[in-house]
Amino acid sequence: MSKELRYTSHHTSINDVVFHENFDQVFLTCSTKNIRIWDANSYVELTRIEIPNVECNCISVGYDGTSVVSGWSDGKIRAFAPKSGKLLYTINDAHNHGCTSIVALKNGGIISGGSEGEVRAWEITPTIQKMKVNLKEHRSRVTSIILSEDNKRAVSVSNDGSCIIWDLVNFTRFGCLFEKTMFKQVAFNREEFQVVTTGSARNISYWDIEGQECIRMIEGAQEGDINSLCVTKSGLNIVTAGDDKLIKVWDYDYGKLLYKGIGHTVGINRCIISPSQLKIISVGKDGAIFVWKVPEDVLLAETD
Repeated sequence: MSKELRYTSHHTSINDVVFHENFDQVFLTCSTKNIRIWDANSYVELTRIEIPNVECNCISVGYDGTSVVSGWSDGKIRAFAPKSGKLLYTINDAHNHGCTSIVALKNGGIISGGSEGEVRAWEITPTIQKMKVNLKEHRSRVTSIILSEDNKRAVSVSNDGSCIIWDLVNFTRFGCLFEKTMFKQVAFNREEFQVVTTGSARNISYWDIEGQECIRMIEGAQEGDINSLCVTKSGLNIVTAGDDKLIKVWDYDYGKLLYKGIGHTVGINRCIISPSQLKIISVGKDGAIFVWKVPEDVLLAETD
């Protein structure tokens, strides 16, 4: 008898999953020691990038698609070529005790967050990678960073219960929102005048950016943290996932639960909607990757 390797996957908790914002043929996941790039149609592993004895906490794809930037438990930021997996550069000591959140800017720069609450902007060139500014207002782990469409604003959330809106033109704080929770993720609405957040309080909170106040709050789960949240391109629906092992699709305006996805046997760390809005991909604490078909009525609303 002989064996044949057919498929592989992560054997430990998957920390992050991303698409390039304009390309849904591949997606990326990260876990202990490695980043993997997957074909989004055949679900075959295309590239594996391994760094021994460290954990990859977060990943993002460069705007031009030529680099994968990642944050690691050893405090380093590493960038790789997506096809070959070749190391392009390393930023040593980017964050003490680990880089926990990262996002690539359209101009080639990077915004990163660390386990001690710092948010840092990096200027990246082919030869030099240097820090432009250190923004230290969070008091605990930065769990998520998002960018506005024009890259002039960023929003970061932290385990300390603070959600900060940053002006990336002047690198100053535009506003700050507080809730008695450990924030896990944040997302803009379609027009970017609101953000929605979620976390350990099991609520989905709607915030007005200009007024800097919570305008609505709905119960998102009855048990466990809600670890992930994303908004569809149309702005009509929210997708959440968390420790209750469920994928949930909500109506954005009415806060009504429309669908539940049952399949994960342990908590879900992250979920994401493909750029085409056809699929939802969720990743679990047991290394499982689930691909969900977006419900037909939700998909029709996206294309109207």
